[in-house]
Amino acid sequence: MTTRRESIISNIVTALSGTSGVGTRIYRSRVEAMARGESPAIVVEPISDTAQENTSLPTLDWSLVVRIAVIVRGIAPDQLADAVIQSLHSKVMADITLGGYAMDIQPQSVNWELIEADQPAGVVMCDYVIRYRTSLSNLASVN
Repeated sequence: MTTRRESIISNIVTALSGTSGVGTRIYRSRVEAMARGESPAIVVEPISDTAQENTSLPTLDWSLVVRIAVIVRGIAPDQLADAVIQSLHSKVMADITLGGYAMDIQPQSVNWELIEADQPAGVVMCDYVIRYRTSLSNLASVN
């Protein structure tokens, strides 16, 4: 059985399908470097997950931080990434329950890293906080 966390991350990757400008270059937890021809691209990865016991129910309330990084190459990479960011944000926020696994999703921050390379590059990191609930003893269910 898959945990609710894994289902949430999988639903984010699925929701990003068709994001403007990236085609099929949407990766889950990719750690290897990208070749020039692989950008623009999106990488989805979990950053942290924090639990808090719900005192009135035998459940845990979780706050999962997921990073959606946009990788681009070209002059003014922050401008190149803008349309991709607009598209991905609309797709992620279209269903704040992420297929019924989450209670809420909120944007947390956006950070830019501009990199000098053979061609200017940029990584724009969009962090979202997803709140969801599990039972105390089973990360795959609420009951």
